[in-house]
Amino acid sequence: MSSLWTPSGEHRPEPAEEPQPAETSATTGEQASADGPARGAEPGAAGEEPDEAQLREMLARLAATPVAAIVADHAVRLHELAVLHLGLARERPESLAEARLATDAMAGLVEGLGERLGDAAKPLGEALAQLRLAYVQVSAHPPGE
Repeated sequence: MSSLWTPSGEHRPEPAEEPQPAETSATTGEQASADGPARGAEPGAAGEEPDEAQLREMLARLAATPVAAIVADHAVRLHELAVLHLGLARERPESLAEARLATDAMAGLVEGLGERLGDAAKPLGEALAQLRLAYVQVSAHPPGE
């Protein structure tokens, strides 16, 4: 089962139901369980489509995950993207604009939702402030200086 990283730690969604004991496939000899297909065969991997039961399980796990945790995870990914582009800005001047876009997108989530993000609101706000400071520092020293 995958988890979501948030500034307040890892969040593992609760499974919708008890997993069934593993079964061994007669054709491959690999084990499969109620959690999904045989080990190494992810739904959608190698062109495989998840069956209806797998889709229901994935949707149940998604529905059991607090939306605030998912939104916070997106904000963290935007932060990571902005940091990446700030690091590239000296070699690639166009990355500064990309960093600004990612920062503004993060700000839209963090400032727009505020305390609705729960425990993640304060650390995300602090990360946004640090990101803005880094942007000002990087943009004050354009490439070639």
